[in-house]
Amino acid sequence: MGKSTFMGGIHPYEGKELTMDKPTTVLLPKGELVFPMSQHIGAPAKPVVAVGDYVLVGQKIGEADGYISSNVISSVSGTVKAIEKRLVVTGKLVESIVIENDHEYKKIEGYGKERDYKKMSKQEIREAVKEAGIVGLGGAGFPTNVKLAPKDEDAIDYVIINGAECEPYLTSDYRLMIEEPEKIVGGLKIILSLFKNAKGIIAIEDNKPEAIKKFQELVSADSNIEVHIVKTKYPQGGERQLVYVTTGRKLNSKKLPADVGCVVNNVATAAAVYMAVAKSTPLTNRIVTISGDAVNNPQNFDVLIGTNFGEIVEAADGFKQQPEKIVFGGPMMGMAMYTYNISVTKTTSSLLGFLVDEAAVEESPCIRCGRCTEVCPLQLVPVQLAILGAHNDEERFVKMDGLECCGCGSCSYICPARKGLTQQILQTKNQVLANRRKAKA
Repeated sequence: MGKSTFMGGIHPYEGKELTMDKPTTVLLPKGELVFPMSQHIGAPAKPVVAVGDYVLVGQKIGEADGYISSNVISSVSGTVKAIEKRLVVTGKLVESIVIENDHEYKKIEGYGKERDYKKMSKQEIREAVKEAGIVGLGGAGFPTNVKLAPKDEDAIDYVIINGAECEPYLTSDYRLMIEEPEKIVGGLKIILSLFKNAKGIIAIEDNKPEAIKKFQELVSADSNIEVHIVKTKYPQGGERQLVYVTTGRKLNSKKLPADVGCVVNNVATAAAVYMAVAKSTPLTNRIVTISGDAVNNPQNFDVLIGTNFGEIVEAADGFKQQPEKIVFGGPMMGMAMYTYNISVTKTTSSLLGFLVDEAAVEESPCIRCGRCTEVCPLQLVPVQLAILGAHNDEERFVKMDGLECCGCGSCSYICPARKGLTQQILQTKNQVLANRRKAKA
């Protein structure tokens, strides 16, 4: 079975106390909503509405364009104002549908209709998940219907629900676990119905005792589901680390969890599966954390996808002063941006504002302390990989397993010389992969 923990990892300041005990606030949007067609891994969705069209809550406005793609669903009723490129958290301009909200929230027919998943076929369940536009809500954004349809479903013997939420400051998953655990368990049971040989595991870090207790009570009568308490350590919520500590099985960059008999879903994704299948409710909202020392009133909001983050900042009583650093996602693996005038997408779990940019310090020479190697959860040698990357030595970079880097940032965090190891390694990794794609083409 699983292990108590994984090798390496770090213990950064958690910052969760700022928001973890504040109940989630529902926040309805005031202005226009923006829906990028790329809110997932894979091909962007294709717009299926035109400027001037009137749309409803739950209506498909972007259609999956390929196997690895995902539908985009309107979260409001209103008029399509524009189809144009808009900024997203990666800093790219992405084709987006802009909807003028009429604040009436008229829904499509059948929205919210109760369904018994036990009377649905496996294909009907997977189709409901696909139609709902569900992707991995932990940040990766892989289309969930694809993940739930592995080549050999009989080889899946574990469905793991990721409730670790190991990134500092983020508490959106935690609030969902505290406030609506039944939806998460309901989603897990629906997913388990697709895999006759599978057992369910709900993995929660030991710094969340209240959530652990709730789930233990909820699944106490179900012999097919267990709550697995994992050690609080970053990056405990990483897919490879989570599979290892819960099942003892090892993954590398060439393998998917399904290759070792596992399906892994975030808690919010499991809840979304429950809503889509049992309640005929597509993915139109998510919980986001707004936190950091620059925020006047850090908290969690349940918001409609497409809402502008500026409205969320305003609802959190704004910033104490202009943040020196704005991050979307967690401080370890999130994206730093120069603006928060960006819409909420399926994969944006948070906005963090910091008064001081602690990463903006001058590098000093490596002192060969070896700390980066000690904390690497994949037992790589980050400093050597970074040097090879800086010298464009892609051949040796690959030989030293540079492509295995998961980008967790532990090495950069621990480095006393403040070297940008993660950035250099990921830059080189991306370049190697791009060159391989070119060679194939």
